[in-house]
Amino acid sequence: MKCCANCIGDQGLRKSIFPDLMPELGNCDYCSSENVLVVQPHVLADVFGSLINVYEPNENGKLLVQCFIDDWGMFDHEQIREDRASALLNDILYDHEIAGKRFVPVPSYQTDRLMRWERLRDELMFENRFFPAAEMDRERLNSLLTYLILGADDLPTNWYRARLLRQDTPYLIEEMGAPPKKLATHGRANPAGIPYLYLGSTATTAIAEIRPHTGEHACVASFKTPVELKVVDLRNPRKSVSPFVLGDEDAIGFMRGDIEFLARLGEELTRPVVPQSAAIDYVPSQYLCEFIKKCGYDGVIYKSSVGDGMNLALFYPSHATPERVTQYRVSRVSVEIE
Repeated sequence: MKCCANCIGDQGLRKSIFPDLMPELGNCDYCSSENVLVVQPHVLADVFGSLINVYEPNENGKLLVQCFIDDWGMFDHEQIREDRASALLNDILYDHEIAGKRFVPVPSYQTDRLMRWERLRDELMFENRFFPAAEMDRERLNSLLTYLILGADDLPTNWYRARLLRQDTPYLIEEMGAPPKKLATHGRANPAGIPYLYLGSTATTAIAEIRPHTGEHACVASFKTPVELKVVDLRNPRKSVSPFVLGDEDAIGFMRGDIEFLARLGEELTRPVVPQSAAIDYVPSQYLCEFIKKCGYDGVIYKSSVGDGMNLALFYPSHATPERVTQYRVSRVSVEIE
């Protein structure tokens, strides 16, 4: 039986560790991937050693495989169900006893950063907007952001911006950029008066973000961004941060304590907001983006709350070059309820 990096679903393992394990080209027996680099599972035992040590046995805890799924987003391949993930982890550890025990995170690695963010968030929204008494650990957050930088190989250079057509002729390309400062209203990432350029990864995503009605027409402008753009990817921090490349157990343990905090920050930019409360509900994500901007980044990527693609809030609109405008008609709007 041989496995591949796709089975485990960790970027650091796939890019930095797996190639050094002397893999061979073949088919994976666990996720059925073909013509991929594969190794015998037990070769990964030492790789998982430090990660396991940030958990301790507790009968009220979870199986290790579930800890890795919940905390680090592992084993998310469509062919890897929980039972198959358990079998793979058993084969990796070569120890069915430890794989069958229940674990909890080691308490000494717990952090209060999520709780501090929640206090700051509430104060920014309802008490003190500009001089809050609550604080977050800015130095630590600045350090954590470095793990969320999207590499040039994974960062698209083609993006799209949409506007509902409110006139008889399509908008000119010059009219498809960020609004002037005086007309810039509050957005998910920007405060009023500070225009950012909001872009979608596809034309469909860009149109979905402007909440069209069936039958309306929209103009979509394509933009090109440079490959050296430095952006923070908040779509799924659990997947972006690899415990296998962090180093020692302490680094892994404290990151596990902070991973929920990072995931919550990603939720701030994705959480659906109704228009009548947007001015207040957007304040925490605006504060977060201002901090990211101050740390020297060009923008932030986040999941679309209304589509399947991703969005880019570009802090400096001049970094994107407009190319052409295409007009679309919205043929159908889908609604889901719960």
